[in-house]
Amino acid sequence: MKKVIAMLLTLALTAGLLSGCGQANSNSSAASAATSAPSSTADTASHKLTVWCWDMNFNGAAMNKAAEIYKKTDPNFELEVVDQGDWDTVQTKLSTIASSKDYSQLPDIILIQDNAFQKNYKGYPDVFVDLTNKIDYSKFAEGKTKYSVVDGKNYGVPFDNGAVIYGYRTDILEQAGYTIDQFTNITWSTWLKQAKDVLQKTGKPLLSCQAGSSDIINMMLQSAGASLFDAQGNVNIVNNDVLYKVADTYMQMLKDGTCIECTDWSGYTDSFTSGSVAGTMTGCWIAATIQKAEDQKGKWKITNIPSLDGVKGATNYSNNGGSTWAVTSNCKNVDLAADFFAKTFAGSTDLYDGVANAGVLATYLPAAKSSVYSQPNEFFGGQPIMQIITEYASHVPAINGGAYYYDARDAVCNAIVKIQSGTDAKTAFQEAEDTVNFSMGKN
Repeated sequence: MKKVIAMLLTLALTAGLLSGCGQANSNSSAASAATSAPSSTADTASHKLTVWCWDMNFNGAAMNKAAEIYKKTDPNFELEVVDQGDWDTVQTKLSTIASSKDYSQLPDIILIQDNAFQKNYKGYPDVFVDLTNKIDYSKFAEGKTKYSVVDGKNYGVPFDNGAVIYGYRTDILEQAGYTIDQFTNITWSTWLKQAKDVLQKTGKPLLSCQAGSSDIINMMLQSAGASLFDAQGNVNIVNNDVLYKVADTYMQMLKDGTCIECTDWSGYTDSFTSGSVAGTMTGCWIAATIQKAEDQKGKWKITNIPSLDGVKGATNYSNNGGSTWAVTSNCKNVDLAADFFAKTFAGSTDLYDGVANAGVLATYLPAAKSSVYSQPNEFFGGQPIMQIITEYASHVPAINGGAYYYDARDAVCNAIVKIQSGTDAKTAFQEAEDTVNFSMGKN
C-alpha cells in the first residue's frame, strides 16, 4: 500500500497537481486549505519544526506542551526547542542573520517580544510569513493581536498575557476603611484622593515603581487608547495631550508620596513583598512575584487599574509585556507550522490549562471559560485570578505601538526624569520627540 501511495504522489507531482510545502502533514486539514503559504522545494515529508525562544520554564514549557498536544493529530510530529538564554540573544541573532540575507540559519518558529515585533518586521519584512488566513484571530484579545499586524495582515500568533493588574493588600485597605470594590472601576483622581487617605492612616503607599522606568507612563497611555506614535507611525510626543495628563498624574503621585520610586528592579519587588508598600500595578506576570511573600497569603486581591479623567474613550485596562510567536521564511513546511498553531496556541484550552502552573496565562479568550482558569486562588483571597486576567485582556485598547517603541519609551523616560528635576514639560517632550525622530532618520 505504501508503494502505491508513493507512486500516486509521484504521478501527481509530475502532473503539477501538488506544489509547495503543504503536503507534509496529512492530518493538517485546516492549514492545507490556506492559499497564502509560500512555495518551497523542501522535503514535504518532514514532520519536524524547530523553535527559538528563551526561559524554558515558561516559553519552552508552553511549546513542549503544545507539541505533546499536537502529537494527537500527527503522531510523527517532532519539535526541537532551542533555548537562546534571553530575548537579547534572540534579537541579536535575528538581526545578524536577517542582515546577511542568509535565512537558512533561522529556525522555523521564533519568539518575538511584542513591543519589538513592528521594528523587526520593518527592518526585515522578508523574514516573516503571512499567517492571516491560517489562524482564527477572532479568539484572541484584539489589543494583543495588534502587535503583529502590519498593513492589515497577521504575521504572528499571540502568546502570553501581559494584561495589567492592580494588586492591593486588602488588610491595609481595611485598616483605612476601604474595600477592594472602592478601588475598582475608578478614575485616577479618585485613586489620588483615596491613596493619600490610606497613606495618612496606615503609613503605606499604594504604589511603587522603578526609578528611570516609564512603565507606568506607558500603561496609563495605553489604557486611554493613546500611544507615542500616531496611526501613520509618526512620533507623537510633544503635542500628545494624553501624555501631559499622564505626566501630571504621575508627578502628583510622587509629590503626595502615594507612589515611591525604587532604585532598581529588586528594590521595586522588595517594596511590596516586604510589606512596605501595599500595592503594585504592572503586567499580570507580577502575580508570581507577589505570591513569593507567603506570609501575606490571603491578604491580596487584584482589580483593574484607574482610568484617566477627562479623556474620551479612557478605560481601566492596559498591557505591559508579553511576546508573540512568528513563523520564519526559512520554514520548509509552513502549512505544518500553521496547523500546529491552529490546533494548539490558537485552538486548545488544554494547552493553557496544562501550563497554568508555570505561570503562563493566555490571551486566547476561550481559556477563560476552562475549569482550571476558574479555580480560586487562596493567596488572592479566593479570586479566580486567571479567569479575571484573561477577561481583562479582552478590554485592552489596541494601539499602534510603533516600530520604534523602545526608542520612544526610553526618550520619554529621560523626559520624565528631566521634568522631575524642574525642566518644563513641553521642553522635555520636544527633546524626546527630536531624539526619536533622529533614531528614525527624520532629523
